[in-house]
Amino acid sequence: MTTTLADLTTLRVGGPARRLVRARTEAELVTAVREADDAGEPLLLLAGGSNLLVADTGFDGTVVHVATEGLQVASEDACGGGIVTVAAGHTFDDFVATAVERGWAGVEALSGIPGSVGATPVQNVGAYGQDIAQTVETVRTWDRVERRQRTFVAAELEFGYRTSLLKRSRVALHGAHPESRYVVLAVTFQFPLRAHGSPVRYPELARRLGVQVGDLAPARDVRRAVLELRAGKGMVWDPDDRSDHDTWSAGSFFTNPVLAPDQADALPADAPRFPADGGLVKTSAAWLIDRAGFGKGFGAPGPATLSTKHTLALTNRGSATATDLLDLARTVADGVEQAFGVRLVNEPVLVGASLD
Repeated sequence: MTTTLADLTTLRVGGPARRLVRARTEAELVTAVREADDAGEPLLLLAGGSNLLVADTGFDGTVVHVATEGLQVASEDACGGGIVTVAAGHTFDDFVATAVERGWAGVEALSGIPGSVGATPVQNVGAYGQDIAQTVETVRTWDRVERRQRTFVAAELEFGYRTSLLKRSRVALHGAHPESRYVVLAVTFQFPLRAHGSPVRYPELARRLGVQVGDLAPARDVRRAVLELRAGKGMVWDPDDRSDHDTWSAGSFFTNPVLAPDQADALPADAPRFPADGGLVKTSAAWLIDRAGFGKGFGAPGPATLSTKHTLALTNRGSATATDLLDLARTVADGVEQAFGVRLVNEPVLVGASLD
């Protein structure tokens, strides 16, 4: 019996999987991966399904649904701070809520991000001035090439803007399309212990909290403010709510472009510009999309449109296919490139699909 991947993704699109394995323990996860590799089958790892756009043809291979849960606290004192190891399949926002409640500072601005803990270091998930690289200590993985467990310390993970060594390490194990080499099993975080969160770095969040950029604010207030901001943009996922189609998305569909200085200089004078590593300049994808003529709700009535609350999210209005969403993404990316000479890059992983 086939399983439709639309039922396991927040975009609610995607065709059938030839085989689905639900891994509730770490041992089951490793076994499922090894069995697929031994059989020479294509493998897709899926947990929260919040960062995937799966083609309408589905996935002709084994889908491993990572459903491991739980956390272990190794230290919680003023000297060492909070050191906690979290299973890859643990719901990320549940973990953030626990961190805020226990005074583990550093992830409160990441509240409301859907998906699993194991996906966050792969993408170096970030929002509102924080990213996961700021608190990750180690990531324990299954290496599909060496067929053994391998643990990476933070410095080895080569974190960058929405990327990491884990994301870039892809291999064609059986002559097929490249797949992830490393399967995340657990993530260990280290936090300072305090009621206040990390300094507020994002102007929109600072305004909502009534503080200056760089000030501290109670972590619970930060979490509440972030959840309010995300809800206002249709970016809080509720799997039981099938009425708000602005939440039928993969969050931000495009990453903010990081440009060479001469490219940034060619943008209009009022385009946002932020310093990035290596002397580069980051600008706002949402600003480019809007100024290129793609406003909120573009594409209405659908079946696929930009969110009515935020131009950076592509949404399924209830009956969209993956093809509909890809067509919309191409239209937006082509329009931005024609207007500004900047090619937008998708943030979600495209499975069996491409924007080329």
